[in-house]
Amino acid sequence: MIIKPRVPFISVTAAHLDNIEYDQSGLLETQITIVIRAENDNVKAHASFSETSFTLSLHGMVIAKLAGNPFEVRKNSSVDFNYVVPSSPIPLDPIQMNFVDLSLKQDKIVFDLKGNVRTQWRVGLLGSVKFWGHLDCHLQFRPSNGTYTHSRCTTKAR
Repeated sequence: MIIKPRVPFISVTAAHLDNIEYDQSGLLETQITIVIRAENDNVKAHASFSETSFTLSLHGMVIAKLAGNPFEVRKNSSVDFNYVVPSSPIPLDPIQMNFVDLSLKQDKIVFDLKGNVRTQWRVGLLGSVKFWGHLDCHLQFRPSNGTYTHSRCTTKAR
């Protein structure tokens, strides 16, 4: 009999574009709320998560860098974290201005969320088993009302 426990993972479960302000001089300000769930489906071992870091970007420009402190998730459990991500005013070049103009006219704007997390199980006398999780996804919003178009965004293996 082969036992294959599931690797701990993180995923985006919800998001909202709280604010987007753009003026014709080319300054952009945003605030996005992202709910990230850390999940441990292993029924026999607690999982620890560390070295959590993400970068939120728009059309290649970094909007914000996110980081989290180390934390634990109990056996067969999950924990949600709300990241509220405000940006400072971001000056746009003409190409970026055109991109934002078009996105607002189409009522569809896409941000990229990329990052990593280190997960670990303690396995009795054997020590620990460590994994890296990588996140690379697109967060699509409707600027008119801030709603998030849900799409698969997880470090879980497919």
